[in-house]
Amino acid sequence: MFLRLADQHRQFVQELVMDLQALATVLEQRGYLASCYTCGSQMNSASFMVSLGDNHLIRFLVSDYGITWTEMRDDRELMKLEGAEAISQLQDLANLVKYQMKPSEVRTPVSQRS
Repeated sequence: MFLRLADQHRQFVQELVMDLQALATVLEQRGYLASCYTCGSQMNSASFMVSLGDNHLIRFLVSDYGITWTEMRDDRELMKLEGAEAISQLQDLANLVKYQMKPSEVRTPVSQRS
């Protein structure tokens, strides 16, 4: 049972890393400064960052050890979330892409969007 759960978790992390890479690519195409770095070829961790303008930065880290969302403005941490809450915030960021908002239209932290 535990080996099956460990395997499912590894697959989940790999899928999340691939989704982050795709999101970074789309955000760059839409004019945002975005990046997604992975270590090695196993896709078991990633560091995703995007600038939403006006010194507003999002950092999302994923690995076998956990998932973290950090939102900063003017080098000050506004919010730090982990696990499912972090993934929910990532969905809000993905909605920016879905609704094709431009960086100049983003004025409030993603955390304050509904």
